[in-house]
Formats: sequence, C-alpha cells, structure tokens
Amino acid sequence: MSEGKNMATTGATAPFRPRQGAGPADIVRRLLRMRETGLVLIILALFLVMSFASPYFLTWVNMRAMAMAFAVEGIVVVGMTILLISGGIDLSVGSVTALAMVIAGLLFLAGVDPWIASAISIAACASIGAGMGFFVTRVGLHHFIVSLAVMVIARGLCLLGTGGRPLGLYTLPPEFKFIGQGSIGVIPVVIVVFVVVVVAFDFMLRRTTMFRKVFYTGSNEKAAAYSGIRTKKVVFLTTTLCSALCGVAGIIYMARFGSAQPTFGIGMELNVIAAAVIGGASLSGGTGTIFGAILGAILLSVVSSSLALLDVSVYWQDIIRGSILLSAVTIDHYLNKRRG
Repeated sequence: MSEGKNMATTGATAPFRPRQGAGPADIVRRLLRMRETGLVLIILALFLVMSFASPYFLTWVNMRAMAMAFAVEGIVVVGMTILLISGGIDLSVGSVTALAMVIAGLLFLAGVDPWIASAISIAACASIGAGMGFFVTRVGLHHFIVSLAVMVIARGLCLLGTGGRPLGLYTLPPEFKFIGQGSIGVIPVVIVVFVVVVVAFDFMLRRTTMFRKVFYTGSNEKAAAYSGIRTKKVVFLTTTLCSALCGVAGIIYMARFGSAQPTFGIGMELNVIAAAVIGGASLSGGTGTIFGAILGAILLSVVSSSLALLDVSVYWQDIIRGSILLSAVTIDHYLNKRRG
C-alpha cells in the first residue's frame, strides 16, 4: 500500500499548507507555483481588462448570467474531473444531460410527479454510467470508444422521444421550478446547489480514504491493484458518478427553463474537459482538483461572456474555445513529460 501512497503524493495536487518555520517569501513562492493561483490571476486580469472594454461586463445582470451559465455545467465538471483523475474520460456528458431532462419531461407529461420523475431520470443516468463502467472494466473497452457510442445513442434517444422538438413543461409546480428559478436572498438556488456539490466533493476528494483511491488508480492502476485496491471498482464507480451528476445538471436545467431540450449539451463535453484540464486534471490520470477545475470553468465562462459583449462572431468564438482546449492539452502533455 505504501507504493500507492507514494503515487498519490506525487500525482495529486495537495491543499496548500504553510510549512512550520516557513517565511513569507517561501509561502509566496509556493502559492505562485500552484496552478490555481495562476488561474485566479488570469481571471482577475480578464475582469480588469473587460471592465474597461465593456461597461456592461461588471453589471449585476451580467455577473448573475455568467454564474448561472457555468453553475449547471460546473456540476458536470465535478464528475468529469473525478473521472479524469481515475484515468477515464466521458464524451457523452452533453447527451446524457439532455437525456435526463427528456426522460423527466416525458414522465411528467405522462402524469408522474416531477420529483419522482426527476429521481427516476437521475437513476437512469446513473445506470447509463454503470453500463459504460461495465464495458470498460469487464469487457475491456476504452472509455473513449464506449462514451463515444453512448453519446450517439443518448442523443438519438432524445430525438426519438421528442421528435426533435423541445418539450414545453409549463405546468411544472412552483416548488419544483424554485430549484432552477428561485433565489435565497439575492443568491440563485442554482448557485447554492452548485456550491454545495463543489464543496462536498472537493472535501471528499482531499480528505476521505475512499476518494484517495481514485488518485492511486489514476496514477498507476497496476501498482494500485498490487497494493490491494480494487481498481476496476473505482473506475466503475467514478464512471457511474459522472453520469449521475449529468442527470442532476439536466434536472436543474429543466427546472430553470421549464422545458426539455433534446439538442441541449451539444459540444458540452469539450467545455467540460477543457475546464478540467485547464484546472490541472491530467488526461493521463492521477492528477487534479475540483477547485482548479471550477476555476477553469469560470475562466471559460468569462471568456465566452467577454467575446459576446465584444460582439465577436460566434464562429470565431468556437475557434478561440478550441484553441484554449488545444493549449491546455499541450501544457498538460509537457507537464506530464516533465514529471516523468
């Protein structure tokens, strides 16, 4: 087990703790070496530049819109980050998120209570993740191929169930819409749910033995297995968790807009993977933090909002987002080579 612990120590991004006797200069140097610190500085720089470039950027309306936009996607980022740390990847997150709202929407229109319909939908998404986990751990297929197939199948089910048209759910009860449209004071409930999910999983990933096994598995699956860790079970559970969080995100989106969009989430997988990788998660597994991934999601949200406010063509926006993803993967590649 000691070998697995060594792997986790080198692969995971440990929370910052000042060493005893460390001076202010040492603390500053350690902070500057942290990837999260660099992301915070980049985000603050973008805020400063955009405050001069557009008078609408720092308005409450725009800040609220940005927060609401990345909150739903941020829940999916949490699941993707944990899966990436374990050594997997999921290209189906956008399609599964759309399928979650389609399943819940169809059940609601059939007369099922929306809360029960939502629970069934989230369970169905978790079952999809479990199915992917089965093909990866038992059949021996790669995450990339399995999730690519599920992406196409789930999107086809969305279009088949709705005929390609959005489902209008105008009679959803107010107490259900509250999770997507309500506020606690001035803070939207969507943001509250998002923060709870982030804090809970960030704590578990850093502090609990169960989630530390995710790092061991992603760092070196064979060595982790020799150390007594049931690595296939870890991969199976992280794959299931990622899809379940997609289900939660889909239900929140449905409650927010009062509809089920069968075409929702096209391209989401790129944004989610980019956010996780920008935040420090490695495509090779074994490295990453929830906090860093959320900073990556915030950065992408700020970039998207800035491009829209500056009236940049939507085609150029796609090119810029793709370039950011390519840059993040390139940096991750060189960092992995350096660690090796």
